[in-house]
Amino acid sequence: MIQLKYLYLTLAFLFLGIGAVGVALPLVPTTPFLLLASFFFAKGSERFNRWFQSTKLYRENLESFEKNRSMTLKTKLCILIPVSVMLLAAFFMMDNLYGRGFIICLILFKYYYFMFRIKTIPPAGIKQKERPDAQFPK
Repeated sequence: MIQLKYLYLTLAFLFLGIGAVGVALPLVPTTPFLLLASFFFAKGSERFNRWFQSTKLYRENLESFEKNRSMTLKTKLCILIPVSVMLLAAFFMMDNLYGRGFIICLILFKYYYFMFRIKTIPPAGIKQKERPDAQFPK
């Protein structure tokens, strides 16, 4: 059981490193790797999990998703666009009709899931506009 803990922590730091690289390089998606890091930190060590959740990287990229299954539009686009570019590159390089069909289905599912299954929230620090009827009490 102890050895499994070290495997989880090794994987957590590996995915944390890849996710951190993704912050600087737009072709590497950040959020999926940070989600994996969060999962493995939670499995591997309560102390490291608390540390990871206190980092700016976690708060800016994962906190709202893990708590509310929600993301800002910017976060959604930062995930969707690079992955779509990679999938489209694979689509154009592939000669197999079934493979191309699978990639198209994957892209459509991905956009459906992100747009309709994950709530979009306003960026931190920006208040939502009040309803117009809330300004004039009856």
